[in-house]
Amino acid sequence: MIADDSSTPILIAGVDEVGRGALFGPVVAAAVILSENSMTQLTRAGVKDSKKLTPGVRSRLALEIKAIAIDYKIGWASVREIDRFNILQATLLAMKRAIFKLNPQPELCLIDGNQKIPQLFIPQQTIIKGDSTSLVIAAASIVAKVWRDELITRLSEKYPQYDLKQNKGYGTAKHRQAIQQYGVTSQHRQSFSCCQLSLPLN
Repeated sequence: MIADDSSTPILIAGVDEVGRGALFGPVVAAAVILSENSMTQLTRAGVKDSKKLTPGVRSRLALEIKAIAIDYKIGWASVREIDRFNILQATLLAMKRAIFKLNPQPELCLIDGNQKIPQLFIPQQTIIKGDSTSLVIAAASIVAKVWRDELITRLSEKYPQYDLKQNKGYGTAKHRQAIQQYGVTSQHRQSFSCCQLSLPLN
């Protein structure tokens, strides 16, 4: 939330995604609206780009963000949607879904990256490396990362051979080797070239 020219605060949502480069699982986005007071508090707490935080710190900060945000919401696009639309369009869809769930609706969205969300109908501004330069985008990056990591950890119990608890669905050497050995699951992105080696397990 910042003031416009008339000193009236406007609601700003930070939006970021996680899982775009993974081989397994949905792409997940978070949208977060913060007040000026909560932004100050979260700056002191150490909120920054989720990739620069340890899992334990991310989990702690995600709880703090969710506790003091004006609102936050998660949106995602399924593996089927990723394979159908491509990963970029699925990512933008996940972001739009997160934004549309917000209550109240923001008056401006700050989007991490350089791609605007089609048919958003809310003013938006893209920021390259926004998770490193915008606190509200960084907060969204943390919320999205923790939510997706928890989801993949739960799915790892169903698919133990892929080392998902460690790789969170990304294409590590162990994960790629498991795909070659066991094939892919219904949660693997079959439009990705390295997931086209074998027929699905289910």
